[in-house]
Amino acid sequence: MWKWIRLFAIVLFIVSCKSSATAPKEVVQTEPTFAYKQQMENLEKGIYFRANGNEPDWSLKISEKAIEFTSLKLGFESIKGTHVDPIRAMDANVKMYRVATAKGTMSIQIQQQECINTMSGDKSPYSVRIEIEKDNNSTNFNGCGSYVTDPRLHDIWVLEKLHGEAVSMTNFNKELPNLEINSSTNQFIGFAGCNRMNGAIFFEKGLLRFSNTITTRMACGANNKENEFLKALQSTTGYKVENMRLTLSNPSGMELVFKKVD
Repeated sequence: MWKWIRLFAIVLFIVSCKSSATAPKEVVQTEPTFAYKQQMENLEKGIYFRANGNEPDWSLKISEKAIEFTSLKLGFESIKGTHVDPIRAMDANVKMYRVATAKGTMSIQIQQQECINTMSGDKSPYSVRIEIEKDNNSTNFNGCGSYVTDPRLHDIWVLEKLHGEAVSMTNFNKELPNLEINSSTNQFIGFAGCNRMNGAIFFEKGLLRFSNTITTRMACGANNKENEFLKALQSTTGYKVENMRLTLSNPSGMELVFKKVD
């Protein structure tokens, strides 16, 4: 009797080991996040402004080639036109796009002011008003939007030139000035040549500003050019990214040139 019991136990052990060895491993598949999909679409299509609204749900994408409006409202599901340059107001940060499409004329007003989504409560830096003229009737859509910061800025940059002249360690303490820009949060940190610094960036298409800059308060040597560097950085309005270089400028021509290091 015990012989058969031991034999049965051995058979069960062999079967269980075989089952464990041959059982397929579970493959965990991760779906890309909504934010990641948006980032990829921004890169692929060159989208630089996005907006959306509720009641009914609608969305707006402005790229370098097209302006596209979609919604859940019957008859306004998809309206697309070729990109046009905006008309800018003289006394406020307001831009107006007037787009001719196959389904009518679309007028888009983008104004810099805090905007709160009526459903989610999320805050955006721009309010958006869209008027679509179709079949001799006008329909309005209101919502919020934001600019898509150029992802090429998202990097670590070390100063190479100040006002067109090459810089060296003799101009600064310890290390050369550098910037680490986060295009997702519109924040930056870095070294100004003597003190550590951090702040925010303001971005619109073709416009870049460094603001709210805070530095530590270490005493700097007489030959240190930190103040000159900070003044140039805070006067920046334009930028260019090419050949692993970030060039910052303003209308007076003042320039900072950084080299990508990571």
